[in-house]
Amino acid sequence: MTRVLAIWCPDWPEAGDADPEAARAFEQVVATVEEFCPRVEVLRPGACAIGARGPARYFGGEQALVAKITDAVTRRGFACRVGVADGLFAAQLAARGGRSATGGSGARGGPGVRGGLGARGGLGARGGPGESGEVGKSREVGAGAGVIVPAGGTPGFLARHPVGCLGYPELADLLPRLGIATLGDFAALPADEAANRFGADGALAHRLARGLEPRPLVPRPPSADLSAAMEFDPPAEQAEPVAFAAKSLADQMHAELSRRGLACVRVQVQVICADGREVTRLWRHDGLLSSLAVAERVRWQLAAWRVAQNEESQGVTSFGGITVLRLVPDQLVRDTGRQLGLWGDSVVDDRVARAALRVQAMLGHGAVTRPLLAGGRDPAEQVTLVPFGDAADPRRAAGRPWPGGLPAPAPATVFPVPRPAVVTDEAGAEVTVTGRSDLSAPPARLSVAGAPSLAITSWAGPWPVTERWWRPAQARRRARFQLVAEDGTAWLAAVQDGRWQLEAGYE
Repeated sequence: MTRVLAIWCPDWPEAGDADPEAARAFEQVVATVEEFCPRVEVLRPGACAIGARGPARYFGGEQALVAKITDAVTRRGFACRVGVADGLFAAQLAARGGRSATGGSGARGGPGVRGGLGARGGLGARGGPGESGEVGKSREVGAGAGVIVPAGGTPGFLARHPVGCLGYPELADLLPRLGIATLGDFAALPADEAANRFGADGALAHRLARGLEPRPLVPRPPSADLSAAMEFDPPAEQAEPVAFAAKSLADQMHAELSRRGLACVRVQVQVICADGREVTRLWRHDGLLSSLAVAERVRWQLAAWRVAQNEESQGVTSFGGITVLRLVPDQLVRDTGRQLGLWGDSVVDDRVARAALRVQAMLGHGAVTRPLLAGGRDPAEQVTLVPFGDAADPRRAAGRPWPGGLPAPAPATVFPVPRPAVVTDEAGAEVTVTGRSDLSAPPARLSVAGAPSLAITSWAGPWPVTERWWRPAQARRRARFQLVAEDGTAWLAAVQDGRWQLEAGYE
């Protein structure tokens, strides 16, 4: 089993792979780790890993290597923890000090193959970082610098952690109800039974629980050159054309891999500049690297490197543009195929993806966006636009309860800027709402942006809400209504500070 050293920086958000700024800032950490090992695998902004065996021999052992890396990253101004274990999964868990995703068996996004390093959270099911009760005799290094799991001790180290660490939400919910609460309990099941009962995800999760790699790797790399490269003449000065070319190269690389019955879970991106400078990164993805995922990571790599170069040269770009882009499939697995959904696949049609990337190459990465459902009390907060190709998690989760949220049905059109309105009663006086949500009179007429008033045929409300009361500068109190006018139009209205405005319209 390969010894792996994982670095986890808690300063980066768990959904940082959707934030280009986070990717660029993490370049400083990656560059620091490269001083100890030139082959750094970036798992996501905030997490990376290296092979531990060679660097540990050079720097005097694993404990000395962990201390040196932690000290170097800390001197750059970033907090980090380092974990060493047999395999990437256990090393990531050790880097978090033996912590699970949320400390419970139902945690999402644990350090498994699907969820990266997982969400920040509490301690595992039993024992915390550095406790003598950790199975496998793992030891804490320095003042919270990291955890080293001795060679051969990975199964014991994993045994007492909750199944939520695996990063499979469905299994995290199902297994405890079957009496399987820990990784040790799950690992005790026969491998064929785990695959038969829980499917492909169960088979991969069972390998992780036993301290094995998630997939059996190809024993020997193929002799043929499976890389894909493109030269730029004249050299490309902007990152967008290079990212667009990366999508085409990734398609070419995947087609050749598919022809040989292989798939790629890790790819090496090599960029050569006109002055001979070379920038190389290893990128891993949750599952298999799609062409869009490869293009996205090339864009991150170029953006982060350009920022670093501009800082060194005080804003003067001297590398002369990019002359060669090369993609090398660094870690190959046997292609077991992909099961599509019964009613079609949710993957974006390739023709749409090519068109979107072409527009992004011409107009910029943010020129093409897609809607993403989010959480919030207002319709404007429940949809977030993200650049096409970015895998994003909303800042506010859509599935959480939102007290004071708007009742169904949802409006069809949300106005970027609310429209001013006047709502009056039968006597022509403007309708007001007291602090106790009492109406001065029933709404009778509505005027939108100075237009002639219309009779209100039906209405519902008020629904009062007080938001961000703990931040005086952002706090607001308002009451919302649903209004239907005599011409058949329906509106979502709100009154705040004595003024009416229309936030959205219904069809």
